[in-house]
Amino acid sequence: MTLLPVPLMTVGLLVASNVFMTFAWYGHLKFKAAPILTVILASWGIALFEYMLQVPANRLGHGTFSAAQLKTIQEVISLTVFVVFSWAYLGERITWQHGAGFALIAAGAWVLFQNWG
Repeated sequence: MTLLPVPLMTVGLLVASNVFMTFAWYGHLKFKAAPILTVILASWGIALFEYMLQVPANRLGHGTFSAAQLKTIQEVISLTVFVVFSWAYLGERITWQHGAGFALIAAGAWVLFQNWG
């Protein structure tokens, strides 16, 4: 039994896992002088926490969501977290192309969640 509804728990765990994974994959870009082996090992360490959240999220959510829906939710969350990360942490500018591309991905996610028989 969960304290929160399954969809909310699933999405919450996926958001948290994606924050860890984004830092594991891209956080080192601010530390280009660090040796690559150090970066890889640090990334693996951070990714462990991502897996500790992602796996339970998928296990909990499967049944309420299909596997394809879980993957779609994860991808939309991943892109959202990445946009915030690249702007806030890396200082990169968000352009209209980012918005347009994300809107198309969101439209694809919407299609996947429709029950058209």
